Amino acid sequence: MKRLLFIDRDGTLIEEPADEQIDAFEKLKFTRGVFRNLHFIREHTDFEFVMVSNQDGLGTDAFPEDTFWPVQNFILQTLESEGVTFDEILIDPHFPEDNAPTRKPNTGLVEKYMNNSEYDIANSYVIGDRETDRKFAENIGCKAMILSDEGMSWDKISELLFAGERTAEVRRTTKETDIHIKVNLDGTGKCDISTGLGFFDHMLEQIGKHGSIDLLIHTKGDLEVDEHHTIEDTAIALGECILTALGDKRGIERYGYCLPMDDCLCSVALDFGGRPWLVWDAVFTREKIGEMPTEMFLHFFKSLSDAAKMNLNIKAEGQNEHHKIEGIFKALARSLKMAVRRDIYHYELPSTKGML
Repeated sequence: MKRLLFIDRDGTLIEEPADEQIDAFEKLKFTRGVFRNLHFIREHTDFEFVMVSNQDGLGTDAFPEDTFWPVQNFILQTLESEGVTFDEILIDPHFPEDNAPTRKPNTGLVEKYMNNSEYDIANSYVIGDRETDRKFAENIGCKAMILSDEGMSWDKISELLFAGERTAEVRRTTKETDIHIKVNLDGTGKCDISTGLGFFDHMLEQIGKHGSIDLLIHTKGDLEVDEHHTIEDTAIALGECILTALGDKRGIERYGYCLPMDDCLCSVALDFGGRPWLVWDAVFTREKIGEMPTEMFLHFFKSLSDAAKMNLNIKAEGQNEHHKIEGIFKALARSLKMAVRRDIYHYELPSTKGML
C-alpha cells in the first residue's frame, strides 16, 4: 500500500511572514533544512508527496492570483532543482469564515486518498506547523509531525520517516506488581510517573527529563510488604521497553557520561552492545533516601542493565547521599541520550561483528 505525506506550504516549506501572505519575492524564505531533508525523504522512502495549502482569499482583490503564482512556481522550480517534486498540489482559496469543506482542517481536498484502498492512511503523515495541521491529520486518520513542536525539525522529520519512530510499550503483571511503561526515545522529556515511591518517581523523572525521553511509568506494587518488588520490576520493565524501542540499533552512537552535582562527581559509561554487565562503584551510608532503600540502588541498575542488554559502569564520589544518587540518574540520562542518538546518513550497525 502507498503512503502519503500531506505537506503544508507556508510555515513548513517556506517561512510565513507576519501578514501570513507571501505575495512578493522579497517575502520568500525557505525553512531551515527543507531542501536536504525533502531530497533525502524522496530518495530513500516510498512516500508520495502532496502539498496541501490554505491560501486565504486567493483570487480576490486582496490577494490576486498574479501575485501568488510567480512565487508559487518559483518555489516548485527551486525544490525540483534539488530533486524534490510533488505528486499533487492542492490549494484551497477560502477564508476561515466560509467554513468550506475543502479548507484545512476539513478533508474535502484529500478525501479521494482517504477513500482509496491503495493508500495506507494510518501510516501516512501530515507535516505542518500549526495546530490546524495536527487536527487535519486527526480528521484524515493519519499521523502528524508539527514543526512548532519542541524538538521537531526537518532533520528530525527525515530521521523518523526513514528510520522509524522509536517507541515501545510494556505491561508486566505479577502477583507482586502491575506495571505499565511507555517509552519514546525521540521525545522531549515529557514524564508521567507514579510508582507509589516519591523519591523513586523523582529519580525516574531525571531519566526522561535529562535524556529527552518521553516516559510513562505507572507501577502498583506490594508496598505493604516492602519496596523491593516495585523497584526491581519497574527496572526490568523499563529495560525491556528501552531494548524494544531501540529496534535493530542501526545508526545509533551506541556508547555514551559524567557530570558533577555540587559536591559529587558521577559517571555512567554505557554500551548497547547486547552484553549486559554492571560495574557499581558507589557507597551509601544512609539506609534510605526518601522512601527508597539505598540497598536497592545497585539492584535497580543491575535489573535495568540485564533487561536492556546494556553494559553499565557506574561510579560516584561525594558526601551528600541525595546528590550522589540523583547525579547517577542524571548521568544515566545523558549517557542514554548520547548512545541512542541516530545518524541516518551513516545508517549501519556500530559494530565490526555485524550484529549487536
